[in-house]
Amino acid sequence: MKRRTKLENLNLTNIHGTTILHHNNHNHHPLLITFSLLATISTAQLDEDCNGRWIHIRNLPSKFNLQLLSNCSSFFPLFPDFCPYLSNHGLGPKTHSDSHSWYRTNPHLLELYFHRRLLEYPCLSQSPLDSNAIFLPYYSSLDSLRYLYGPDYNSSHLHGLDLYSFLQSDDPEIWRRNNGHDHFLIMASTSWDYSQPLPSYEDEERLWGTSFLMLPEFFNLTVLSLESRAWPWQEQAIPHPTSFHPSSVAFFDSWISRVRRSRRSTLMLFAGGGGTSTSGNPNVRRSIREECGVSQNSSLFDGTRFQKLCEIVDCSNGICEHDPIRYMKPMLQASFCLQPPGETPARRSTFDGILAGCIPVFFEDQSAKSQYQWHLSTTEFDEFSVTIPKEDVVFKGLKVVDVLMGIPKAEVRRMREKVMELIPRIMYRKHGSSLGLRAKKDAFDIAIEGTLQRIKDRLKDVSTAG
Repeated sequence: MKRRTKLENLNLTNIHGTTILHHNNHNHHPLLITFSLLATISTAQLDEDCNGRWIHIRNLPSKFNLQLLSNCSSFFPLFPDFCPYLSNHGLGPKTHSDSHSWYRTNPHLLELYFHRRLLEYPCLSQSPLDSNAIFLPYYSSLDSLRYLYGPDYNSSHLHGLDLYSFLQSDDPEIWRRNNGHDHFLIMASTSWDYSQPLPSYEDEERLWGTSFLMLPEFFNLTVLSLESRAWPWQEQAIPHPTSFHPSSVAFFDSWISRVRRSRRSTLMLFAGGGGTSTSGNPNVRRSIREECGVSQNSSLFDGTRFQKLCEIVDCSNGICEHDPIRYMKPMLQASFCLQPPGETPARRSTFDGILAGCIPVFFEDQSAKSQYQWHLSTTEFDEFSVTIPKEDVVFKGLKVVDVLMGIPKAEVRRMREKVMELIPRIMYRKHGSSLGLRAKKDAFDIAIEGTLQRIKDRLKDVSTAG
């Protein structure tokens, strides 16, 4: 009987010809770490559960993934040193020594985390031709750093072409079989950073970003990014990683209990930067700051006394990025968390707020509703969130406080329960977590399911069109 491989914990060197690196906090040198041994089980046990779910991890040269981790401090000070956050396979160090579930997670290392989690995926196949999808363990956002901050700045339109050349030269039938329609990768950043137009002539002035997503060679590829553009068909947004990565049902339930019993003494909260300048065009962040400035020390009695109508947690200059205590405690005390767009529409704070049971308030659909359809149901969107058009706030003088105070208390309670139901769907549990916790689908599980379905639908469309 033909045997498949089930990866409980895997030594990457043995199977994929690569090694996983992590950072030694003492000297900035990558160290080799291994997982445990490969276990095999027969197809009779797996085929039923894995039908239509087989994934092959493509064996890529380490220059496309693990070698990039050794450059973790190479672009400082233009780009922050991310060496301290490589530990725990990309989850980062624990927030404190006694923490069981909280880490200082760097979003750019989601590519490493996904790679690690896929090694636990129960339906891995060693045969690409028998697989339903093929994962490219290419750390695309980390590779982009040399084009954004390094010596290849003037060649940013070449980002990704080395990968394509490899796919065309190393067993090219794997790619050509479906012209890349069955391949997918992770892009741990906003897609806007990789959407620079291709140059029309050699000395054309370069804009910020690279051109990876504009390369015709990759138009058939499925790309999971932290924020997608509105129109391209190959992109799908997945949740930003928070700092919460439980390893067992007990730790997960402990957090849910804390969220449920938290006293919501603040009506609304904004955690973020921007909106402080009095010059330039009007924007919703400035309007929020101005409104909070008026009402920040106010209280109101409508059957429930709020100690604050509005609170601002200033996260300017990235001071909150690796310090969840700064914003999670205030979020636990707030009924509503404001999610105004910044340089791009989507925000990590959306998922931090959901994790805290704080009802999100959006100001445009592109911030979440049209981004994260796999994880945040569009048909139920109004049941767990509030949407206030930013134009009404900025140009028509609509007060956010008035809108939120107008929502009946019973409706607020129902919305918060719906928000709490979303927590498993937007968190990334720790690799190697308990079997009980694995029964709860997390953001990774839902992303993989969505990817497999998208690839299946796309191959069907291509077959029909052909």
